[in-house]
Amino acid sequence: MSTFPPTGTGAPWIIRYITPKRISGNRPGFSLMEALITVSLLSMLTVFGSLSFQHAAPRIRLHNATWEVNARLNWVRYKAIYSGKKIKMVFEPDRYTVFAFDPAQNSWHPIQAHILEGVVVSANNSPIFHPGGTVSNLATILIRNSSGGYKITLAISGRIKLMKISPD
Repeated sequence: MSTFPPTGTGAPWIIRYITPKRISGNRPGFSLMEALITVSLLSMLTVFGSLSFQHAAPRIRLHNATWEVNARLNWVRYKAIYSGKKIKMVFEPDRYTVFAFDPAQNSWHPIQAHILEGVVVSANNSPIFHPGGTVSNLATILIRNSSGGYKITLAISGRIKLMKISPD
């Protein structure tokens, strides 16, 4: 009577036990049929994965653009506080631009611009952040695309509030 696992044969017994015997002999490698099945399964997984990503792309773009604008508003507020200068953000449908006020020339100079891909941005005002941390020209900023939208509101105290809104 044989015992399982075989005793006294050492470690290689498991390799012999789980390796299937090939019909064509002991040649190493894969048959053409095995390679074709593997390639076809991988191509189907790739197609299904790319289709699911296409549905997620607008949602990801909306999230990234909202995060970018929210982070930049916070950065502009802190830049105004630490530099002691007025800083303004101007929003256009596909971008925003940050301006710094130069009191010597009494004019605004651009210091940074960023394009937001896959979203439409609208604002009722261009907020101006003051060195005291407050905001004038209070603004409501809407960021939208096909997956929904976000509304960012600025309070006079400099507080930035983010709210999700439903798609139209």
